[in-house]
Amino acid sequence: GTAQVSSLTQMLVRSLNRKKSFKGFRYNRNYSSSPLTSSIKTIGIIGSGQMGGGIAQVSSQFAQRNVIVVDSYQESLDRCSKFMGKTLDRMVAKQKIEESEKSDILGRVSYTTKLEQLADADFVIEAIPENYEMKQDLFNNLNKICRNDVILATNTSSISITKIASNVDDPSRVLGMHFMNPVPVMKLVEIISGLETSEKVVETTMQLSQEMGKTCSVSKDIPGFIANRLLMPYINEAFYALQEGIGTAEDIDKTMKLGTNVPMGPLTLADFIGLDTCLAIMQVLHKGLGDSKYRPAPLLVNYVDAKRFGKKCGKGVYEYQ
Repeated sequence: GTAQVSSLTQMLVRSLNRKKSFKGFRYNRNYSSSPLTSSIKTIGIIGSGQMGGGIAQVSSQFAQRNVIVVDSYQESLDRCSKFMGKTLDRMVAKQKIEESEKSDILGRVSYTTKLEQLADADFVIEAIPENYEMKQDLFNNLNKICRNDVILATNTSSISITKIASNVDDPSRVLGMHFMNPVPVMKLVEIISGLETSEKVVETTMQLSQEMGKTCSVSKDIPGFIANRLLMPYINEAFYALQEGIGTAEDIDKTMKLGTNVPMGPLTLADFIGLDTCLAIMQVLHKGLGDSKYRPAPLLVNYVDAKRFGKKCGKGVYEYQ
C-alpha cells in the first residue's frame, strides 16, 4: 500500500512540474528542417479564411518559411492579414513572443489574388471551401502552374483524396493535410494518402507538419477520415435532439460540456466550425458511405438554407456580436 501511495505521489509531482513548466512556455520554437524538407523555402496557401490564415501563421511562425497566401477576394486577404496581426499582438502582450519575432513572422507572409504566383512555391496547401467542384477546378490549375516536384496538399476534411488527385498529371504528389481549427492552437494534423500517393510525399509532409509544431495521425482515404467520421455524426445528432425538443440549445450544450468534460457543447462547436461546413461534411458521409445514420438533420439543412452559417457570419444556432 505504501509503495502504491508513493508511486502515485511521484506521478502527481511530475504532473504539477510539467504544468508549471508549461505556464512559462514561450513560443520561440525553431524547428530545423530535415533533408526531406530542406528544399521547401516557400509554402503556398490557397484560401485566406480561418483555416488558410491559421496555416499561414504556423508556416511562418514555427516552420519559419516564406508564405504566399492566395485568395480570389482582396477583402478576405486584408481580413486575414489584420487578424494575424491582432493574434500576434495578443501573444506579444502576454509575453509569449517578442515584438521583433512578430515582425519577422508577418514579414515572411505575402498576399495575392493571383494564383500564378504559386509558380514560386515549393509546397502548396489548399484550404478553400469543402466543395469538390471548386477543388477540382483549382487542382487542374495548380497542375499547370506548379513545378512537377511540388507536393500538393489539400486541407479537405472529408472529400476523397484519390478523387482530388485525379485532377493532376501525377497523383502521387497529392495527399490530405487536414489541420484542426483554430490552427495555431490545435496540435493535430491528420495525414491522408490517396490511392497513388507516394511514401516520400507522406514522409515529407509529416516532417513539415512537425516543423509547424504539429503532431500527425494517419487515416485511410475513407469519407470523413478519422476526425470527422466521429465528430460530425455527434454534431448532427445534437441537431436532431434540438429539432425533436429533447432540450434547448443551451441545455444540450451544457449537458455535453459539463457532463463529458469537453471545452464546448456540440452546437457551439458547430457554430464555430461553420454550419455550412458541417452540412457539407455530413452530405459527403451520407453519399460516400450510403448509410442512413449519416443523413443530415433537417434542422441543420434549414439553418444553412437561411444562411445562418455560425459565428463567422454572426448568426447560427446562437447569435454573435
